[in-house]
Amino acid sequence: MLKLNLMLNNKSIQNWQDYLASELPQISYIIEKHGYTLTEDQPHIKGERFLMQAVTTTAGKKLILYATNQAGKTVVVKATRDWAGKQELLHERKCRTLLHQLNFSYDTFHSPTELAFLEQNKFIIVITEFIEQTSSFLDRPIEEQFSFSLTALKAQEGTRATTAGHIRSIRKVFNYRTSADYLNLHTGFLTFLKQNAVTDEIINLVFQSHEKLTQQQTYIEQYGGFLTHTDFVPHNFRIKDQTLYLLDFSSLQFGNKHESWARFLNFMTLYNSELETLLINYVEQNRAPEERESLQLMRLFRLGEIITYYAKNVAQSADALKTLNQERVQFWADVLAAELQNTRVSREIVTNYQTSRDQLRSKEEKERQVGLH
Repeated sequence: MLKLNLMLNNKSIQNWQDYLASELPQISYIIEKHGYTLTEDQPHIKGERFLMQAVTTTAGKKLILYATNQAGKTVVVKATRDWAGKQELLHERKCRTLLHQLNFSYDTFHSPTELAFLEQNKFIIVITEFIEQTSSFLDRPIEEQFSFSLTALKAQEGTRATTAGHIRSIRKVFNYRTSADYLNLHTGFLTFLKQNAVTDEIINLVFQSHEKLTQQQTYIEQYGGFLTHTDFVPHNFRIKDQTLYLLDFSSLQFGNKHESWARFLNFMTLYNSELETLLINYVEQNRAPEERESLQLMRLFRLGEIITYYAKNVAQSADALKTLNQERVQFWADVLAAELQNTRVSREIVTNYQTSRDQLRSKEEKERQVGLH
């Protein structure tokens, strides 16, 4: 059995350890009968993984694990016996299949080869190839980062549901967000924050965002109907032989074309501000002014989401992790304040936050983060 070295600092972590202790031996038993062995080190179950639940989607419990086949080659194992987790894995398979079949999709989305699909002992287990890459995305030259990210974002833009027939075909599998859906979701963020001891300053920032989203709803709708990825960040894709492989198909949906742009840019605010600037400049110099407005609206939406995400995590945390989540709420509020003025947050704020974050992170979370991006 794998070694579990989780720091028990609150009930949430205890529940996570109990969950792992229950699931891992059974998953190991099932896949070994098919020629796969779980590896000793499992980075995706370490650190803060127990806190990761989506804010705008209903995510079930599932484990993402590494294993080796009989030849010693690494594979990826996604496994669950949780009902919602099963639905997510089945949904991801349907998304991947339908996306490759759409007659109005004009770019190919590459995905790891599925090696096995197992339904046994109430589990669903999906085993796929592991995409080896010579360099992580953020370690690549900035020119490569810009080229790969822009190509991937454009590929998503190449798939748009423009007819009633298109919409009927995708609604069978994909979530479809309208401008009203974005406003309703953002209303939920604002309501939660008002009820959960967030500062008046932060509530006011999210309220200002909500007013802007409401007043400029036309721009959100104008660029709707596009394929978008709600979690388009480097740890959800890998690059091999100059080809980008998408790892997470469960986060694909149809909605505003700039939602995946916004998620990616918010990530780069923290990890690579140079790339953030290059992509924003690209939109300002090569796209219509209305597109720039739409992009900013989606950034405001996604910033409200991430503030809510970490505000929810505060209640699930204790000690240093609770302090860290409180600082995350404030940091993303600072980013939101800058974005409302159509400026970028100061590098001093980013650097100070990164220093504090690294001091407060647990040893296991630091290990989990190695090579993640």
